[in-house]
Amino acid sequence: MTAPSASSAGNSNHSAIILIAGTWDIAMRTPIGTLRAALTFSAVDGTLQGVAEGKTEQVPLRDLRVEAGHASDGSAHLTWGQSITRPMRLELAFDVTVRGNEMTGHSRAGRLPQSSVSGVRRSG
Repeated sequence: MTAPSASSAGNSNHSAIILIAGTWDIAMRTPIGTLRAALTFSAVDGTLQGVAEGKTEQVPLRDLRVEAGHASDGSAHLTWGQSITRPMRLELAFDVTVRGNEMTGHSRAGRLPQSSVSGVRRSG
């Protein structure tokens, strides 16, 4: 499945895209329990693309935005949206920071409370 490309033009974001590219296992702590998914990010023609895969569905990530973070810690700030249909139909908005092989931040589904998100990059 092909995902929409990120709005990430410019050389300053090239290193941030490279930092994020790969497969990430994430956990979202929600009011209905911890949900797990795999996110795969790739660089295509200088833009970031992504897809999320859960137990029952695979969905493209859209409106990806990436910014290089602080040079001192090699971080990157990443936001995106995605639609899911399970466990219920929701529009999710993510806002995370990537440092090395760790991702932390939050997601929000409409007016529902924000959920914390954490993830680690798969090795190999």
